[in-house]
Amino acid sequence: MKIAKTLSYAIPLSRPIGVDGEQRHTETTLHSSGSILEAFVSRRQDCNAAMKFLKKIMKRYERPHEIVTDRLRSYRAAMKIIGNETSQETGRWLNNRCENSHLPFQRREQAMLKFKRLQSLQKFVSIHSSVHNHFNHERHLKNGEAFKLQRNAALAEWQQLSAA
Repeated sequence: MKIAKTLSYAIPLSRPIGVDGEQRHTETTLHSSGSILEAFVSRRQDCNAAMKFLKKIMKRYERPHEIVTDRLRSYRAAMKIIGNETSQETGRWLNNRCENSHLPFQRREQAMLKFKRLQSLQKFVSIHSSVHNHFNHERHLKNGEAFKLQRNAALAEWQQLSAA
């Protein structure tokens, strides 16, 4: 199980999002490669919400080698209950990659297109990760020809999926 030894998660600071006049918090899990694994919306930012989120991740994926979080106390308390507190990393710049994963939410907030209902937010959160991973080809790491080939293949696959 080579994957289990190198698997690591990154959980960013949860961002408050306005839904029908109430604040909701979104939390996103990233793989160490940068792909979005899971997104979760909660009413509160407490130990119970963190426990529910961590259990959901560990049930669906394997137990990670390390978990990068911010310094929020609820994550530390949840990790202590689960028994995984030794794998928590809370460095200063460690969670920059996951902070950037919240940009689509921030753009939508800035454009004043707030989510009107919790269902629309949940749909956006669940669909966004799969679509983002499908079209995120990391342009800065590839030359132009390889990027165009991958983009065309992704578009062809997307057209095939949307036609079905």
